[in-house]
Amino acid sequence: MPLKLSIVMPCLNEAETLAVCIRKANTFLQKSGLDGEIIVADNGSTDGSVDIAVTEGANVVHIEEKGYGNALKGGIDAASGTYVIIGDSDDSHDLENLVSFIEKLDEGYDMVVGNRFLGGLEKGSMSFLHRYLGNPVLTFIGKTFFNSKIGDFHCGLRGFTKSAYQQLSITTTGMEFASELIVKAELAKLKITEVPTTVFPSGRSRDPHLRTWRDGWRHLRFLLLYSPRWLFLFPGIFMFLIGFVVALTLILIPFDAQNFVSNLKVLLYGSGLTLVGFQFIIFYILIKIFAVSNGLLPRSDRYGTIFKVINLEKGLLIGFVLILLGIILGVLTSLDYSLNEMLLLNYVDIKKTIIAIGMVLIGLQIVLFSFFFSILGLSDSYNS
Repeated sequence: MPLKLSIVMPCLNEAETLAVCIRKANTFLQKSGLDGEIIVADNGSTDGSVDIAVTEGANVVHIEEKGYGNALKGGIDAASGTYVIIGDSDDSHDLENLVSFIEKLDEGYDMVVGNRFLGGLEKGSMSFLHRYLGNPVLTFIGKTFFNSKIGDFHCGLRGFTKSAYQQLSITTTGMEFASELIVKAELAKLKITEVPTTVFPSGRSRDPHLRTWRDGWRHLRFLLLYSPRWLFLFPGIFMFLIGFVVALTLILIPFDAQNFVSNLKVLLYGSGLTLVGFQFIIFYILIKIFAVSNGLLPRSDRYGTIFKVINLEKGLLIGFVLILLGIILGVLTSLDYSLNEMLLLNYVDIKKTIIAIGMVLIGLQIVLFSFFFSILGLSDSYNS
């Protein structure tokens, strides 16, 4: 018969606290009457942690690849339980009180995340910077980007079904494992909830493995890369609309000698912003197709629409038409005046020239985008 629960602890030189953590986990298993195991995923300890784990009756899994995420992935892969609960081995997590996690998993939830802000933060358990800046900001970004209800994205105490975890294809190797687990669960539309849990000051005397700025950046980078809408699409739409409105306004209003230089500068800035925004939008589409095709992001219900609206033939037609119109406008503008007149700066012709250049550049981008789009979609059934 399979075990009900596996409690997995990553470990790297935790000799001071590991025995206490294993005993607390064993106390929970005994009180709850659950058939379970305790797995210590050792990541290369040199302080006797492995001997302590064996003495306390835990199963030790040796993980050669360094990193918090690697250690947890190795420990979870080795777990035999239907349910898996992960918790740190620094004596900061309440491993004796895991009933609420099991209850939620029994109710049918795929993942249960601890919330330290609901359960209680013991004095000294979290630094000021982590408590009031790092965790709130990253949690807010995670909730906004992925429509999540989880209020503590980085609590290390969490549980899930082994079958749900195997659907997620976790890839990160470091501390950002905590973010990836929730993000991919949300993207896969798993049933996820949170429960209050208490966190205590770490029992170790050495410095923690967590590095505030380095690991904070890795969390933020992961959240951005897994949300191309917020990284590319929304900024692209904003820049395109602002630039287009500014450029169109300055094209329509008359220039005169008094405001010519300033208006021309703003017109060029607006045109440039329009082009950059357009690049962001088409880059979002390409990133989305690549990520879905390679299993990095789930396929949404509306994914197939992109191939119905956009294809190589339509893109080439629109792109070449814009390029041709831009060239024609540029040639006609050049024929309107002689070299001497060009040096005198004909305001209307300058506007036409900017429009012509913009049409050619956007047309060229559409042509190149269409070819790349078609290549990315070759293996997709929608693009047939």
